[in-house]
Amino acid sequence: MKNAFLYLITVLIWGSTWLAIEYQLGEVAVEVSLVYRFGLAGILVLVFSKLAGLSLKFSLQQHLYIALLGLLNFCLNYVTLYEAQKYLSSAITSIVFSILLLMNIVNTRIFFGKKIPFKTYFGAFIGIGGIVVLFWPEVVNYQAGTNTLFGLALVLGGALSASFGNMVSVRNSNNHYPILQTSGWGMMYGTFFLFVFALFNGAEFSLATQTSYWVSLGYLTIFGTVIAFYSYFVLLKNIGPEKTSYSIVLFPVVAVILSTLFEDFEWTAYTVSGFLLVGFGNLIVLLPKEKLIAIADYLSPPAEQESSHEVDCLESSRIRQLS
Repeated sequence: MKNAFLYLITVLIWGSTWLAIEYQLGEVAVEVSLVYRFGLAGILVLVFSKLAGLSLKFSLQQHLYIALLGLLNFCLNYVTLYEAQKYLSSAITSIVFSILLLMNIVNTRIFFGKKIPFKTYFGAFIGIGGIVVLFWPEVVNYQAGTNTLFGLALVLGGALSASFGNMVSVRNSNNHYPILQTSGWGMMYGTFFLFVFALFNGAEFSLATQTSYWVSLGYLTIFGTVIAFYSYFVLLKNIGPEKTSYSIVLFPVVAVILSTLFEDFEWTAYTVSGFLLVGFGNLIVLLPKEKLIAIADYLSPPAEQESSHEVDCLESSRIRQLS
């Protein structure tokens, strides 16, 4: 029940953060907004840990792995995703980001030696096909300077960074790093890398004047970062990266519903087809082989079942005649 609750929390919060990110874009530089978000979140987690009497001490080697977690999960991942949403809607971004499920499974095989069944490769093929369908109009009409495909590349890059970060998180949990304090330090390291990136990029550390910016920042800091990441990291430890990543299949559902309600997201045949293919590909990866066979049998045409029944009747009749 605890894992189910954490799973639900992760899906609902991260499914809604795609829309909240839209209110962060424009007035303040992306990397600066992320410095605010993860800096505040890291401080909250570390202060809470200290007040709760939890140790914040780690060895130098542990800090190096926590810093790597911060770079991948709290810096590179989010810089690319925030930038991508300048060119794509929150719904499209969340759908493409669901490829993280497949990346996590492949990386789990590479880094932890877990065998990958054939159905996973098949599901990956369908999922990638769904992304191609989703962006087919842009592919056909592509011209130099078109930003949509650049947005797609950013999302895929962000997903890959997140997947590597997940592997680091699993490695840290396997070595008994405490999740809450590790998350807090990881956010602070991520903030440091973001700060350096902002300085290098010449970004101005300005403050937004719009109320929507600060409301969305508060939501992304407390819910989208502190609560959601803690829930996700606990799930990574409890049930592994493959099963935890299945929650990613549901993110686009929440994101598309919210985008339709608040962003006037328009559905097309390509959107529907691509969305269904991505979801179907992830479903193949998600379900055990036995359940997939059972579903296929259930959905098989009745005519085939009847013809099979008729063959059985004929065979029984012939046996009676011979006897």
